[in-house]
Amino acid sequence: MQDAIHDQLATARRLLVSLRQAFDAGASALAQCCVTAGKLDAIKLDERQVASFELAWAGADLLAAETGVAAIDADSPTLASRLALVFAADGIASVLDRLETIYLEVDLSLTPLRALRDDAAWSALRRAAVGAQALQAAGLEVARSDGEVGPTALDEPHAMAQDAFRRFSQDVVAPQAEKIHRHDLTVPESLLQPLREMGVFGLAIPEQYGGSGPNDREDTLLMVVVTEALSEGSLAAAGSLITRPEILSRALLAGGTEEQKSHWLPQLAAGEPLCAIAITEPDHGSDVAGLTLKGTKTPGGWLLNGAKTWCTFAGKAGVLMVVTRTNADRSLGHKGLSLLLVEKPAYETHEFEYRQQDGGGVLTGRAIPTIGYRGMHSFDLNFENFFVPDANVVGGEAGLGQGFYLTMAGMVGGRMQTAARACGVMRAALRAAIRYSADRKVFGAPLATFALTQAKLARMAARLATCRQLAYSVASLVDKGEGRMEASLVKLLACRSAELVTREALQLHGGMGYAEETAVSRYFVDARVLSIFEGAEETLALKVVARSLMERALAAPATVAVTPATKAVMPGHDPASISPVSAST
Repeated sequence: MQDAIHDQLATARRLLVSLRQAFDAGASALAQCCVTAGKLDAIKLDERQVASFELAWAGADLLAAETGVAAIDADSPTLASRLALVFAADGIASVLDRLETIYLEVDLSLTPLRALRDDAAWSALRRAAVGAQALQAAGLEVARSDGEVGPTALDEPHAMAQDAFRRFSQDVVAPQAEKIHRHDLTVPESLLQPLREMGVFGLAIPEQYGGSGPNDREDTLLMVVVTEALSEGSLAAAGSLITRPEILSRALLAGGTEEQKSHWLPQLAAGEPLCAIAITEPDHGSDVAGLTLKGTKTPGGWLLNGAKTWCTFAGKAGVLMVVTRTNADRSLGHKGLSLLLVEKPAYETHEFEYRQQDGGGVLTGRAIPTIGYRGMHSFDLNFENFFVPDANVVGGEAGLGQGFYLTMAGMVGGRMQTAARACGVMRAALRAAIRYSADRKVFGAPLATFALTQAKLARMAARLATCRQLAYSVASLVDKGEGRMEASLVKLLACRSAELVTREALQLHGGMGYAEETAVSRYFVDARVLSIFEGAEETLALKVVARSLMERALAAPATVAVTPATKAVMPGHDPASISPVSAST
């Protein structure tokens, strides 16, 4: 059996090499359609959005399949090998379909794609990897695994952290998650305080500033491991708590004054105050360059006037990182933006009004009712002549106009966290589906004994295992200062996968899956937000992933390849083309 699986893996690797060549040709041809004077043209890119979207998704599926099979060696468990093959087979089929759309769009000959489709080895691999018998065999192993799929080889510190936070998630978070979701409560201190004590809010903050992160490097893998574990208990009540402090702390580390770092970072690491990020505006989601919240200079500081929306945890937070237009010249775009830190009391309520003393300004907030992701709440905010002192401009005078770039400093980590959140939700959904399928009897037999159930479990597990493998691999890239595009790519793939996996998990529960009293219904509605925030799927695919792939193709059209070792940003790339977020974070 193992020999047959290793032969199939060898076939998959050979096919993926050929598919990578076809992908590179498509990326290069599409890039040539979008250039003016040797550089990508924004207008031409917009004219090719459909093909660009397909390119981004083809790149995501291809890199994930490559990463999945590359992780398998002679010592890998049979289940890991089976799942890598399942995703590879499904991924190759998907990439072929997407590349055909691109080839037709740019008038490339379909001959290379047809040759791959007609390859007898491809037909044999599909039968062996995702034929009915193969999926049943994989599904049976998944059922016995209780959802323990994906990377397991962690060093001792990361393994200990994973174990500790999984136990906390299971014992403390999960028992409170349903009540928080069904009654639309704010995340309670019964969760926040123990997380403070575990140091979770300081994971991205160096020890020298009171955090638990290394002083000389980043530890993105630890952030991924912890976020994934907490998200398994609840996305909204625990899994998303550390995204905001990471974004703000990285902005401070990138451009804050030493006084600001010494003042704010120890507080953020301690979780006192909690923080929120205010970027999105009612008329400007992913178009950060168009933000209009106005900061007007006044003696000693700035007066804020305008609105923000989808500001997650704004009620409970004691400080808001507000992206503000401090230069009235709208033609400056993103170069006219700065980061201001707005201090306010913490509120448990879904609405608040904060009036500054001595006739100062007013900040009002209202939680936006949502179908899921309840607990942290995303707020509409309105500022009226709200005063912010000069000391709260990140970077001081030198920070004016740097708000976009400072915000971007935390976005790669934020997207990695979102991929980890997706993996945590998928793991919870898969485990729920496995257990329900074993207990539920239909037509006189356990649901888990039916071939279609086993096939569903196999494909759900393959997506989870591959997304986890990709997230863990990209985390190592990010820690080297690379992987900006790959972080966006894994976020793109993992978030869509979370929707698919939770949908299937709910479906396997039948009518009970649609009941709010069943946890899988919460996983389903929570997963839906993942493709929207931290870069909406469409913006991320078009403005970051596809653009980066085409820039790489232009830089090295004959040899370009996206691998875990590929540099993240090519020379000449305009960072302003990257959208930090869309909607809540």
